[in-house]
Amino acid sequence: MPIHVEIVSAEGAIFSGDAERVFAPGKAGEIGIAPRHAPLLTTLKPGSIRVLTAEGEKVFYVTGGVLEIQPHLVSVLADSALHAEQLDEAEALAARDRARELLSGKTEGIDLAAAQAAMVEAEARYRAAQQLKGKRN
Repeated sequence: MPIHVEIVSAEGAIFSGDAERVFAPGKAGEIGIAPRHAPLLTTLKPGSIRVLTAEGEKVFYVTGGVLEIQPHLVSVLADSALHAEQLDEAEALAARDRARELLSGKTEGIDLAAAQAAMVEAEARYRAAQQLKGKRN
């Protein structure tokens, strides 16, 4: 029996369908989810959500959010989310470079916590783009 997966963000519904397995970037590490998983509520860190369906793997990038697991339902309420195909490696690399510049102190009056969060998100976006590039080749 499959597990139903719903991925939504402020922009709207991103994915709705059945899956055999789901892998998500939990705050404490990657979470693997199968049908009849124990109930769980956790926050997500920026990274890739992989949904293994009967048709193949679908990959989504989230900037964070909340993951709720029920025995037959996985709900992702993402801060923002993209289909992996929408990731632009060059754009992700530029965002990472901007975040590194902020953290190096080359700009005046920065919010250190915000700069660190931007760096984490930029690194995750770049890694996700790199993973997708490897799958395309």
